[in-house]
Amino acid sequence: MASYIANDMRVGWVISHNGKRYSVTSITKVKPGKGGAFVQADLRDIDSGNKGGDRWRAEDKVEKLMVEDLECQYLYSDGTDAYFMNLSDYEQFTMPVDSLGDQMKFLAPEMTVRANFVEGHPVSITLPKTVVATVVETEPALKGQTATGSGGKPAILDNGVRVQVPVFIEQDEKIVVNTETLEYVERAK
Repeated sequence: MASYIANDMRVGWVISHNGKRYSVTSITKVKPGKGGAFVQADLRDIDSGNKGGDRWRAEDKVEKLMVEDLECQYLYSDGTDAYFMNLSDYEQFTMPVDSLGDQMKFLAPEMTVRANFVEGHPVSITLPKTVVATVVETEPALKGQTATGSGGKPAILDNGVRVQVPVFIEQDEKIVVNTETLEYVERAK
């Protein structure tokens, strides 16, 4: 185990918390107007599968478990389980779809991911930092709106994820999205 401050916590980490082992399925960092910043995390108990959440002050200590990190390929999902293949020995393994949370939306067949194993069991995955997605729904830019204008506009991607995009992005365009922050990065080249 290694200690980190809560503000460094990332989706996919496996932590020891209140005597149990959890994988971190989502993170929200909050900086209120008054008081100190804090980190809210959704957690999944890797032994029971139960979901929950907790909150830490940004400077609180978090115990990260040592995990074996293997390069794997996502194969497919049958709706209940997601199927992966370890790229070092070609062994296949499954993970429950609900254990993957929002990460499931970004998985595409043949995508290479990092799978995190604790004591030989897969507990979480780490997606590539960015993925390419297609905008399937967004408002057209209004006449006179500029690229430097407001903070952007909402868009729905082909995987169902909602993101804010700059006003110049149109429907059916391919964009690069940060999988950790769910933020627009750039137009896909």
